[in-house]
Amino acid sequence: MLDKVNKLIIDVQAFNTKNKEEIEVFRIKYLGNKGILKELFNAFKGVDSTLKKDLGQALNNLRNTAVNKVNELKDDLTKNTTKKFVYGDLTRPSEAISLGSRHPIAIVKNRIVEIFSRIGFNISEGPEIEDDWHNFTALNLPKHHPARDMQDTFFIETDPAILLRTHTSSVQVRYMKNNKPPIRTISPGRVFRNEDISARAHCIFHQVEGLYIDTDVSFADLKQTLSYFTKEMFGKSKIRLRPSYFPFTEPSAEVDIYWGLETEIDYKITKGTGWLEIMGCGMVDPNVLKNTNIDPKKYSGFAFGMGIERIAMLLYQIPDIRMFYENDIRFLEQFKSVL
Repeated sequence: MLDKVNKLIIDVQAFNTKNKEEIEVFRIKYLGNKGILKELFNAFKGVDSTLKKDLGQALNNLRNTAVNKVNELKDDLTKNTTKKFVYGDLTRPSEAISLGSRHPIAIVKNRIVEIFSRIGFNISEGPEIEDDWHNFTALNLPKHHPARDMQDTFFIETDPAILLRTHTSSVQVRYMKNNKPPIRTISPGRVFRNEDISARAHCIFHQVEGLYIDTDVSFADLKQTLSYFTKEMFGKSKIRLRPSYFPFTEPSAEVDIYWGLETEIDYKITKGTGWLEIMGCGMVDPNVLKNTNIDPKKYSGFAFGMGIERIAMLLYQIPDIRMFYENDIRFLEQFKSVL
């Protein structure tokens, strides 16, 4: 048995490999729970006492040689792996990757879309570079109409009939031309107006406009839809509609929600009234229906529109609209926990 152990020591010393799997097989063969050393130590118990001293030393030598060989081969393998890769040991743990967050404009837009999708509104989109007919004329704003001055427009110098859209109502015009009633759609998107940039206004902003056309659509349907939206969006269902004017709707109204006067901020944003304007709305003007080849004697409808930045500023108490466009990481990181 002593000769066998001495031969195994020679075999262990001679073993060499650069393969990780072969090293593990070697380790299990000699040092595993059912390995050679385990069997030899079990047999050692029945050896004559006169032979135990020399045999015990040989077994310990075999075990130490096997352990050292395994460690040596693993160290060599690690060194070779480190040299092989340009970026070091690819098996080591990496640094945590910082997760980004959705922009507050995207958060609010997605929330609005999700609320209206529950009651059957689909999404329609259109070009940001628009022509005069879709942006103005089809919406009951013929040339030289004074209401055009309500929207300061970016025109393309080489072609005055081409412009940056001032509202997403132009998308609704395209949708009405290509689809027959019943129509139930919302049009989110970016719009442009030639305005001075300040804490409350910007030349670029985002809108969501809604349109519903069918037979026997009434103003009561509009009010019920908006009441549902304000309840879902703000948790407040008390609204009021004040008479207003929009060229493409008649009658038209501004929509206010009762925000309340519970905090100092409530007093500030509502100017002490408790009421807060959030959007405009009205019944679609029959001329708009005619311009898109929809029979106004058979169909009627309502439309509404709101600014996404304004809603976001209300929900998150953001004091300056310019913060949405500065790409300040400190500002955006505040919305990591918001879905």
